[in-house]
Amino acid sequence: MQPIEILLVEDSPSDANLTIRNFQSSKIANHLHWVEDGEAALAYLQQQGEYRDAPRPDLVLLDLNLPGLDGREVLSAIKTHPQLRVIPVVVLTTSEDEADILHSYQLSANCYITKPVDVQQFIQVIRLINDFWLIAVKLP
Repeated sequence: MQPIEILLVEDSPSDANLTIRNFQSSKIANHLHWVEDGEAALAYLQQQGEYRDAPRPDLVLLDLNLPGLDGREVLSAIKTHPQLRVIPVVVLTTSEDEADILHSYQLSANCYITKPVDVQQFIQVIRLINDFWLIAVKLP
């Protein structure tokens, strides 16, 4: 079985490190790749520049509140691109704004998860994402 390729688009180093550590302890082999902004995410997904040899992700974990090109724009670009739109995108963000939730689903996000402030709850959310998206779901 091939490892699952995951792209984490997250500008917070502490959130990224927690996510990476928890996915590394997964029961399912995975390669988690981290980029810190929307421009890097699109370059990675389109295999441009330094990411020309990047593997296509099986799953994208996307923060909405990114510097520069924000997560909403990245989500829109993914879901309108003919080859990328089949990649499941999990919005993982601090925003609880109903407008952000509705807009994310209108842009075809596969799910929307609000990051808990508490570290232990955040770790539990990452484990739930891992269990659902890497174990229960059949990815394209």
